[in-house]
Amino acid sequence: MKMERNYSAFLQDIGRFIPRDRLFTDELHRLAWGTDAGFYRLIPQIVIHSINDDEVIEIIYLADRYNIPVTFRAAGTSLSGQAISDSVLIIAGKGWENYELSPDHEKIYLEPGIVGQRVNEILAPYGRKFAPDPASIKSAMVGGIVMNNASGMNCGTHANSDKMLLSVHIIFPDGYYLNTDSQESRENFKEDYPEFLQRICELRDQIRSNEKLSARIRHKYSIKNVTGLNILPFLVYDDPFDIIAHLMVGSEGTLAFLAGVTMKTEYDYPYKASAMLYFSDIKEACRAVVAMKRLVNANGEWIVKGAELLDWKSLASVNDPTGEGLTAVLTETKACTQEELNQNIAIIEEALKAFDTYIPVHFTDQPEEYSKYWAIRAGIFPSVGGTRPSGTTCLIEDVAFHIEDLPEATAELQQLIARHGYDDACIYGHALEGNYHFIINQSFSSEAEVKRYEALMNDVIDLVVDKYDGSLKAEHGTGRNMAPFVEYEWGEEAYAIMKEVKQLFDPKGLFNPGVIFNDDPQCHIKHFKPLSPLTIGQDTQVTRQIDRCIECGFCEVNCLSCGFTLSSRQRIVIQREISRLKKSGENPQLLETLSELYRYSGNRTCAGDGLCAMSCPMGINTGDLTHILRQAEFPPGSTGYRAGKFAANHFAGIKSTLRPVLSLANAAHSLLGTSTMTSITRKMHSAWGLPQWTPAMPKSYKIRKSDQTPAMNNKVVYFPSCINQTMGLAKDSPVDQPLVKQMLSLLQKAGYEVIFPPKMEKLCCGTIWESKGMLDIADSKSTELEAALWEASEQGRYPVLCDQSPCLHRMRATIQKIKLYEPAEFIYTFLRDKLEFTPTDRPIAIHITCSMRKMGLANILISLAKLCSTQVFIPEEVGCCGFAGDKGFTQPELNTYALRKLRPQLTKAGIGIGYSNSRTCEIGLATNTGIPYVSIAYLVDQCTRPIKQENNLTLK
Repeated sequence: MKMERNYSAFLQDIGRFIPRDRLFTDELHRLAWGTDAGFYRLIPQIVIHSINDDEVIEIIYLADRYNIPVTFRAAGTSLSGQAISDSVLIIAGKGWENYELSPDHEKIYLEPGIVGQRVNEILAPYGRKFAPDPASIKSAMVGGIVMNNASGMNCGTHANSDKMLLSVHIIFPDGYYLNTDSQESRENFKEDYPEFLQRICELRDQIRSNEKLSARIRHKYSIKNVTGLNILPFLVYDDPFDIIAHLMVGSEGTLAFLAGVTMKTEYDYPYKASAMLYFSDIKEACRAVVAMKRLVNANGEWIVKGAELLDWKSLASVNDPTGEGLTAVLTETKACTQEELNQNIAIIEEALKAFDTYIPVHFTDQPEEYSKYWAIRAGIFPSVGGTRPSGTTCLIEDVAFHIEDLPEATAELQQLIARHGYDDACIYGHALEGNYHFIINQSFSSEAEVKRYEALMNDVIDLVVDKYDGSLKAEHGTGRNMAPFVEYEWGEEAYAIMKEVKQLFDPKGLFNPGVIFNDDPQCHIKHFKPLSPLTIGQDTQVTRQIDRCIECGFCEVNCLSCGFTLSSRQRIVIQREISRLKKSGENPQLLETLSELYRYSGNRTCAGDGLCAMSCPMGINTGDLTHILRQAEFPPGSTGYRAGKFAANHFAGIKSTLRPVLSLANAAHSLLGTSTMTSITRKMHSAWGLPQWTPAMPKSYKIRKSDQTPAMNNKVVYFPSCINQTMGLAKDSPVDQPLVKQMLSLLQKAGYEVIFPPKMEKLCCGTIWESKGMLDIADSKSTELEAALWEASEQGRYPVLCDQSPCLHRMRATIQKIKLYEPAEFIYTFLRDKLEFTPTDRPIAIHITCSMRKMGLANILISLAKLCSTQVFIPEEVGCCGFAGDKGFTQPELNTYALRKLRPQLTKAGIGIGYSNSRTCEIGLATNTGIPYVSIAYLVDQCTRPIKQENNLTLK
């Protein structure tokens, strides 16, 4: 990459304290991190992954020295172009996840990289919650939530970040560190920056002495408003340090870096109910919202806590069967007791009798029911974006009106959008707060289309600002999107205050330039992000699904390689650019570079586990993309494909070859010792790419003819996975027999006769080949297995058990006519009433595999473990272990990264053993935690004895 001299000198100095694996100048990482959830794109010159205050202070100091602009980014879920840069992008996400909860649980200190939903998980046991609640809270990080003043369904203006913030740790553009909660830090700042504090006080007094301006500010912030800088603190707080702290809220990284924040927590009402209300007319829906806004209880508290409007196009995007042609209002009420909740519902229902609802009003207080409503609401933006025509960009705008204007303003907004020809646009959002989002799918392929968008925005500004004096940005941040219109909305006086605050904090204009303040009146219609269609492989169904991605980043919380190499979102970003370059032919050198760099960062370090689909509103599985790319590496006729075909056709022989290798490795381990063996094998892995040996590597094993159970009335077909047919116990294992023998023992104890499928040595579910992209071979192995299981189960008469959950997951996807079970589910379903459980008091850890999560069996594994132990520990923030079949051997660094948060938790909890239901995962878990992990079947066997009863088979 060619750099200007100032960037080169800056980079050279940065390289003295930031390691190379956190400092990126290559084309792939710059493009990947230059993309966020918004509809703009800038490519940074340098991307820096920071991990602590000291690093950021030094980076900022050098940026000031070299006059280098910097931008900060956390999760990258922002929508208005505030987290992208064409200069230096500083990432403060992974690694910035520490927190400290006060003894009374009423306040919490948070670093910027902790996800909002994680904060709620921390607070939930104490009946508290994190008040700001953007729809992206499961992915958005605290730094972005606070610095954008992001809000959502319930917090409104009464509990947003500005209202809940107590103090901040910030780093100024010259590298100065201030903790407004520390008296010492305050005193130091007073001594070092007296003129700064004096000017803050002068601005405070200037605003307060101007009654017209003061009234204007109060009026503007009586509804949601994040347009421009937050200047309300000048009216609310006297102490200049409190003003400084609250100026951070909504500043979008233009004033200082937020290194930490202390927030008040909010009481989380234990009783909640929601209803989806349907109206034939959008005005009638808004009138109902206005009426519900006025409902209060005896304590003067609002009864309705949330009212989310969804127009008929929003409902259509999520396939709502009731909502065709209607407008819905998703309404929520909360209370301290069930009696209060019932009273609230009765009051709301009485108020709604004055309105024409399409179907009878029905509130539900069942979490499994109302959570589905709110999941629909949270996924509207990605779902609508996923329906856009190929090649168009999904744009989301964000406005707010005063509640009394809501019915007329909403109808006019709907008509305005239609008048400009946006037939597929939708309106939805926080109607109770007068805050709406509207989504349009926009092409920028011609000047006419750009002009159409510009004309739409001009009319929106006329409607929102001139007619209704509302907010052009209510919660998504000003960004580049509304920077040209800040002064127009606020007026000259207020805008001058904002400009002076910016000048006071950042006199050189180095922090996030172009955001909030931008001298280019056309900046909102420049640098649009292309969403090029994929042209990969031949699987058009998968590519069509992936093309629906709008790069919102919701997937990243479940992507184990996020922050390590590339995330699931970033893999799609890069592949889109590769497809675009292939089609255009414009830059063959860049195409070659991206393709080469992607092999490791995108392909080899993708676990392919598919957990990303679980947090994607459209269920996009980036693992499917990886499988297609790997398939392209092994076309039929290639050496690799022929090797895969040979292995499939001679699978029994392959396993026979593997057993001596395992025996040799075990003998070497015994001879050389763990330390020497580890050192030697690491060098071999590094030099020649050989699979990495670990101390958890097992001995060889082979099922014997004697391994069978006597005849009994209850029968089960047991298909031991290839892994467990081949692998026995690890050296120093805490259990005394291989898993197959253990399963046989447990099944016999419960009164089951085991039937092995015929020619078991050659059978496989196909996962091995699927992970390598040899999908046709994988399917042929699945077909072969299905035939054997169909025969063994007497055409589905008996249930089939597989002892490896990842294998079972693929079997369920490809074999439909047989009842298939993995160990925890089979034991819980069939053996629970045949065994007497005596739980141990020994603390144990449980690892829930990806396949169990995807099959919806996590709670069954936990419930089974709790039958066996009084102390079941479920680690936090541990998803996919990263072993991914053989990745723990070939890319062990991925396995290590995925489990980086596990060992400290186990140590703190005093855990000596863990249980799961995937042998390869257990190898990786044991390697990276220092404690053994074995199948849950061992725990069940240790904690049970048989109950004498009639042996009757019931297929459930």
